[in-house]
Amino acid sequence: MATLSMANEFEAMRTAMVVSQLRPNAVSDPRVVAAMAAVAREAFVPADAAALAYRDTAVPLGGGRAANLPIATGRLLTEARLQPADRVLLIGAATGYTATVLAGLVAHVVAVESDAGLAASARVALEGVAGVELVEGPLEQGHAAGASYDVLIVDGAVEELPEALVAQLREGGRIVAALVDRGVTRLAGGQRTGGGFGLADFADIESVVLPGFARRRGFSF
Repeated sequence: MATLSMANEFEAMRTAMVVSQLRPNAVSDPRVVAAMAAVAREAFVPADAAALAYRDTAVPLGGGRAANLPIATGRLLTEARLQPADRVLLIGAATGYTATVLAGLVAHVVAVESDAGLAASARVALEGVAGVELVEGPLEQGHAAGASYDVLIVDGAVEELPEALVAQLREGGRIVAALVDRGVTRLAGGQRTGGGFGLADFADIESVVLPGFARRRGFSF
């Protein structure tokens, strides 16, 4: 009975996340809302942090990493304008939550994770989830072997996006990410074009910072 009670409690939390965080904050794609409402987020965080799974906060995962805020992930997925036939490159798979959400929305997901411990957790969580390929390696390198992709989703904040990563998109491919700007994280979206790519901010929302994307510093004297 205790297990059933906990399941009901988490389901209530998940409903509250949808009602109080996603819908009032421009997560307006009904497919994204339904997918996030269907995935048990508590299964993707450490057991001692399960109570935080649906709060409007980053959830520590260990090793200095954290799960992105639900509202940040929801806004990124909405801005990506996902289509059922899309092939998505997801950067920052963490324990597999966002990849699982995406699996219900698109044809194929390549999810990249650099942390060995998180990748191991994701591998277990994603077992049996169709259409998701987990790749363990540097986030900033993506997975060129699987290119080209229709959408690049960076589920966290970065100082800059390497051109080599964006190059894995097809021309016209869509990009969503959070950018770190003078200590503030802003969600941004754009497209790859023949001449490069551009991103435009669309919301100031807190996001977890991902490793490997520090802006190259010039010499100082």
